[in-house]
Amino acid sequence: MTGGQLMAEAERRLGAYWTMTRSQVYRELPVLAERGYLRLGKPGPRSSQPYSVTASGKRAFGKWLAEPAGKDQVRNPVVLRTAFSSLMPKGEKKDMYEEAVSYHTNSLAEVREQAKNAKKEGDEAGATALDFAVGYHKAVLAWLKTAK
Repeated sequence: MTGGQLMAEAERRLGAYWTMTRSQVYRELPVLAERGYLRLGKPGPRSSQPYSVTASGKRAFGKWLAEPAGKDQVRNPVVLRTAFSSLMPKGEKKDMYEEAVSYHTNSLAEVREQAKNAKKEGDEAGATALDFAVGYHKAVLAWLKTAK
């Protein structure tokens, strides 16, 4: 896959609970190739560069999966702004919460559908990960009901 294809697949599969940027993907691909984890394919149209995973890359990925996961990093921009909301005009704060409710309501519907489709396709691991996103959006919506 090319960097663009990898980014699209990662967004489809992981985007409900993990964020990444195109610059991260394009920055890491040459590093992974240099370490022998990826193999460069034949360049395609518009200088697109496909990559494939090597046996060494598969072993490194397996090793990474076995490592301790580490601490979560919670980054919610509405919660961050809420910490400073005493400096916001009331109308802006209300608008921020309304936008957040709309966003999380729509996102909840999307991830529920994704989880349902993953289960239909037999992707239990993917469905279980998406259950986290369902719970996250539910939790944020519950918090937004009490936020002042």
